[in-house]
Amino acid sequence: MDKRYNIRMNVSGNGVDLIVYTDGSCLGNPGPGAAATVITDLDGNIIKSYTCTSELTTNNRMELTAVIMALKSVARGNVLMTMDSSYVHDGITKWMQSWKARGWKKADKNDVLNVDLWKDIDELIDSHQGVLCFKLVRGHAGDIGNELADQLAQNAARKLEADQKSEA
Repeated sequence: MDKRYNIRMNVSGNGVDLIVYTDGSCLGNPGPGAAATVITDLDGNIIKSYTCTSELTTNNRMELTAVIMALKSVARGNVLMTMDSSYVHDGITKWMQSWKARGWKKADKNDVLNVDLWKDIDELIDSHQGVLCFKLVRGHAGDIGNELADQLAQNAARKLEADQKSEA
């Protein structure tokens, strides 16, 4: 059974246990970057948040890394995962199954970019115990969880950049 759902509804009454917000940030593209994941209960109380950094990366890689961190953190339960990256959202809910069926090739027969991360996401989704719902939100539009994930990712990327400059 495919557990990739694209939702456009309120989570109230949908049997969702947790809401997860993911975001990535990159200063440069490529450049120093960070990924952030925020896990909340249905009332918006933060249960856990995570960040990680990469010295030379792209924004898309950090967006994907944030989803990987989230999926590793919530291996079971009914989870609503929100993101502001249409690349990641559409990749999970629309394109990934076709890419996989074509040997991780796009419709134009070219290789899928960031295939290493997409394969990790596919494996983590397949091993998840419960239902995963994926929701695309507009970035910088007032969604509190998305704004927090964005801020955490930006702060971590800026700190990494400052650390790199001080070491140079």
